[in-house]
Amino acid sequence: MNSLLLTSTQGSTMLMIVYLVVIVAFFWFFFIRPQRKEERKKSEMLAQLAVGDSVLTSSGFYGIVIDISDDTVIVEFGNNKNCRIPMQKAAIVQIEKPEDASDDKSSAQ
Repeated sequence: MNSLLLTSTQGSTMLMIVYLVVIVAFFWFFFIRPQRKEERKKSEMLAQLAVGDSVLTSSGFYGIVIDISDDTVIVEFGNNKNCRIPMQKAAIVQIEKPEDASDDKSSAQ
């Protein structure tokens, strides 16, 4: 009788471990892994940031990068050359290189 009780306890423990592994795998593949891919993609994009690039900020403003330091950039907005605002690199969501803009214009003609 004791061996039967011991076997059912071991079986339920193994089943609980299998459920736990399945749940962890689910979270890894559907939440953690895509988030890491997105972070890696954004860090690669910010590593290619250069002075003169046109950028889109997370607040929806378009500007041109004037200066870059460690984790901040100075962005010039609009045609007014006096509107230069320092901001964090993390606020940049899209970068357009100057040569990309000229390629788009020539292909549209």
